[in-house]
Amino acid sequence: MRYLLVLILGVLFLSTADAQVRINLGFNLDRQPAWGPTGYDHVEYYYMPDMDVYYNVPQQRYYYNERGRWISRASLPSRYRGADMYNSYKVVVNEPRAYEHNRAHREQYLQFKGRHDQEVIRDSRDTKYYVNRYHPEHNNWVRQQEQEKRNSKKTNRDNQPERKN
Repeated sequence: MRYLLVLILGVLFLSTADAQVRINLGFNLDRQPAWGPTGYDHVEYYYMPDMDVYYNVPQQRYYYNERGRWISRASLPSRYRGADMYNSYKVVVNEPRAYEHNRAHREQYLQFKGRHDQEVIRDSRDTKYYVNRYHPEHNNWVRQQEQEKRNSKKTNRDNQPERKN
């Protein structure tokens, strides 16, 4: 009987921990750049095969190789000046320190090099992307959210029973 109780408690603990991890890591759509591809609620890295560069979404930093070392910067160096982030293909890579697996990524995603057919967040008309502060409709979305909040408060006040003194 004790064994069964320990087993049940263990399963509950593990499923609760797993749920918390999914909640904490499950959503960063609002932090993705406007040039990020649609279709991903959570992204750790974008790998860009055209440049052989990574972008870390949570840190908002680029990772690129310079003389055999991976460099992390908030912006790309001048050699990438002509890169069009909105039209280059991005592969979502959700693994820690993705750039450390660059050789495998370069081979695995070679077929995406030169492709320019990916919808980006900026151009999406799906309202779920309006939460992203870089989306052109974000400010309108914020105003709408505020208006709905005010209307909800007013409705709640109007539905309160009158107080008698």
